[in-house]
Amino acid sequence: MLRKLLTGILAALAFWFALFALYPLHLPAPVFAYDLRSGSTLRSVAHDLSARHLLWEPWTFTMVGRLLGRQTHIKAGSYEWDEPLSALELLNKITRGDSVQNEAKLIEGMTFAQFRASLDANQALSHLTPGLSEGDILKLLGSQAHSAEGLFFPDTYFFNKGDSDLGLMKRAFASMRRKLDAVWQHRAPDLPYKDEYEALTMASIIEKETAKPDERPLIASVFINRLHLGMKLQTDPTVIYGMGDRYQGNIHKRDLLRDTPYNTYTREGLPPSPIAMPGLASLEAAVHPADSTALYFVARGDGSHAFSDNLNEHNQAVYKYQIKHHTP
Repeated sequence: MLRKLLTGILAALAFWFALFALYPLHLPAPVFAYDLRSGSTLRSVAHDLSARHLLWEPWTFTMVGRLLGRQTHIKAGSYEWDEPLSALELLNKITRGDSVQNEAKLIEGMTFAQFRASLDANQALSHLTPGLSEGDILKLLGSQAHSAEGLFFPDTYFFNKGDSDLGLMKRAFASMRRKLDAVWQHRAPDLPYKDEYEALTMASIIEKETAKPDERPLIASVFINRLHLGMKLQTDPTVIYGMGDRYQGNIHKRDLLRDTPYNTYTREGLPPSPIAMPGLASLEAAVHPADSTALYFVARGDGSHAFSDNLNEHNQAVYKYQIKHHTP
């Protein structure tokens, strides 16, 4: 009699567990959104989902999770469901981490100020850095650099809702560190850089000078040839960076004459820091320039550039692509 009773109880429990685990749950909303916080336990999640009317009750969900050994596998993140799912499917999702991924984009050529602004505007992030100075952020990153410019690798970074902006900065910072170290280890010989930071600075200039991948090594060769000869770089993007908020879309002659640490028309050598966040192609170009004797280039007006070996050729190219083209 007792055996039959126990058998009946076990059968009932098995049926209940199977029904609970496999029967589709009713979504309380057409799209049910749930933010699972870091540190949550299986029991706390079960009670929370029950309070939000997704689970019938919390006990069975907790027991099923423990029986399956999932109690230590809960993954924080933002979850969304737009169609009914079983409790077992729900358990699988939150223990696999099938969460909705948010993203933050750091685009090639962005400045650090633009990067910070984009993170500040991202509402899915928790914000720890507003109010911190650039120096404060560098200390938190463990960097000895005097400027944060150029230290973050352009990429699309995925994150869970509630992750911090500082955490994302650390990922982008570490990624640039890895990429820069890798290209520096395989650099061409006889480059005019004291260290990899100067290569990073050159890469940022290349990034701002052209968006055409095939031109980047040629752009690099022009600037490297100039450095070898002791010529000024005379590149507009550095002047623009040095102008800061004074830049309103155009450079005038007075801007080229006004000395700043970033005015490569008035100062020799590289500027004191990068001027933007360079991508991998620009990093590669900075350490593997084209085999060229070019010393000048001018925009053709279609996004490409004409390269010249001497000033006479350059002046002809300027007349052809800049002066003649704009003469009525």
